[in-house]
Amino acid sequence: MTLYDLIDRLVDDTVRTSLWAFRAELTLCATIVVMLVVKTIDTARRVDALWLALAGSLSALFLAAPWDALAGPRLGTEIFTGMLVDDGFAMYMRSLVLVTVALLAVFVRISGFLHREDRTEFFVLVLGAALGMCLMVSANHMLVVFLGVEMASVPSYALAGILKHRAKSSEAALKFAVFGGATAGVMLYGISLLVGTLGSAHLPTMASQLAAMLQGHVGTYQVVLVLGGLMLSVGLAFKLSAVPFHFWTPDVFEGAAAEVGAFLSVASKAAALALLARLATTFGRVEPTLVVGLVMLLAAITCTFGNLAAYGQTNMKRLLAYSTIAHAGYLMMPVAAAVAVGNANPELARDALAAMAFYATIYLFMNLGAFAVTAFLRNALGSEEIADYAGLVRTSPGLVVCTAILLFSLVGLPPLAGFAAKYTIFLSLFSANLVGLLLVGVLNTVLSLFYYLKVVRVMAVTEGGNGPRAAVPLASPAGLYTLAMTVPLVVFFLWWGPLAWAASAAKSLW
Repeated sequence: MTLYDLIDRLVDDTVRTSLWAFRAELTLCATIVVMLVVKTIDTARRVDALWLALAGSLSALFLAAPWDALAGPRLGTEIFTGMLVDDGFAMYMRSLVLVTVALLAVFVRISGFLHREDRTEFFVLVLGAALGMCLMVSANHMLVVFLGVEMASVPSYALAGILKHRAKSSEAALKFAVFGGATAGVMLYGISLLVGTLGSAHLPTMASQLAAMLQGHVGTYQVVLVLGGLMLSVGLAFKLSAVPFHFWTPDVFEGAAAEVGAFLSVASKAAALALLARLATTFGRVEPTLVVGLVMLLAAITCTFGNLAAYGQTNMKRLLAYSTIAHAGYLMMPVAAAVAVGNANPELARDALAAMAFYATIYLFMNLGAFAVTAFLRNALGSEEIADYAGLVRTSPGLVVCTAILLFSLVGLPPLAGFAAKYTIFLSLFSANLVGLLLVGVLNTVLSLFYYLKVVRVMAVTEGGNGPRAAVPLASPAGLYTLAMTVPLVVFFLWWGPLAWAASAAKSLW
């Protein structure tokens, strides 16, 4: 093949296949450029960046066409010479990220977060991080794995410190950047060890090389491969807030605005989870024992620590931070189940991955709603301390009911969608015969009831002061937004439609 033929094939692949498959990400890029250009033109500054971000995210979601997965499984197509893969699973998880960005824009509009002139920087960072997350969910090459993680992480550091006048916000951004930079270095070194040993950075090729090496004599390379895998898992654990790389989460969530915490806890978690599932299923086919053991250990420790640490919290954002850590453990459990049974029973593996994607969908509404309540009460009460929520049932009964639904769904109580999500996860663990991990999940679910119930008890039972209390009526923009996050938790308990979509998406992974 001549150089001319090679270039011709590259151009043909890029123009005819890759750019069209990459249309959602290109839309995000275009939206970022438009917002920056509008910022520089005096007559165009009247356009609020919030509406541009909302239009851009909805346009990207429309072009991503997630409803195509309902027509049947969409198998993977490699694009940009194998750097990315366009499949049903990437489509599903990308859609969750884009829906989160759109709902965040509405959330920011209602909460009054930031002045209008500061929103351009905020949404440029949000869309930039979302672009990195879209790369994470479709990564098919180690360079894109690292690039996606860093593109999602660096804007997040700035988002944590977006409230420049608050010392806690600046401290949160500094801690986030320092810890993130350290874990990025460790992950990059691990990637270099794996790529150097296996002779490729293309994920399917790396898996094939690893299989060939394991059939022969691994020899001295065994230690290098294990060390590289552990270092790679450091970066994933950091993005997932998994123990022991969770230490940034409570301080960053407390220092950052609730709106930023909502974005980090939902969109970032979905992208990191998708990347974990893709890497685990790729290498788990070759070496399932090591992958299952590592993911099980991280899931069990993360879930238990998050729930235990959340119990003593007095600040609502710190409580939700530890709740986020605990749910990272729940979300990792079906990945272990999928790898454990994948080679013997691919159908059970697909069911487990579908359970994970279904849980991530329900988690979007649960956590976004919980952070929205925190932000709206911050505006009304001027406080984020749980003790200051006392007596809210008298002034804001509708909001208290919605909050109770959100928190009890996070526990996993029926008749709420959180129960359906946890049921599918626990069923996948039972089917994979991971009884020990199933027991850990059930016990942690019972444990989590106590600290979520504490918040509801303060709102509904504890008496507040005798002075006038601020109210957040249900018939207000804040109340209606909270209600909008609550209704799906009832609907998805009765109708498990997203599970069928998730099952179709999971077929492209196993």
